[in-house]
Amino acid sequence: MIRVTPHISIDEDEVEFAFIRASGPGGQNVNKVATAVQLRFDVGRSPSLPDDVRARLIHLARRRVNRDGVLIIQARRFRRQERNREDAIDRLVKLIQRAAVKPKARRKTKPTKASRVRRLESKRARAQTKRRRGPVSESED
Repeated sequence: MIRVTPHISIDEDEVEFAFIRASGPGGQNVNKVATAVQLRFDVGRSPSLPDDVRARLIHLARRRVNRDGVLIIQARRFRRQERNREDAIDRLVKLIQRAAVKPKARRKTKPTKASRVRRLESKRARAQTKRRRGPVSESED
């Protein structure tokens, strides 16, 4: 059981791992051993996620979720397979934790009268500055 939040836990059977060869550090060993990890989590069919969290997760991980609703995370930061596996799980947990936070509802507000007056005064001052940059009249000869 992977604990995400106090209310959300994911069964380890819902997460699939595929081990692939990784580029990067490892010398000649990198050509022989599949150390990179590809984690697959079916967001669309997961019974562990509430509907609102599922929708936010799909929105957050847009390009990492395929058409079937499967989230794919690739981890190849480390040289050891086990460390990459832990990294992939950690990234999945952090992503779901971000999706579990409900966004604050936006309340419409109006600018105060004083702020509107200040804005108009600054616009007038700026316009005055620009008007003064105009051509100088030559009537004073």
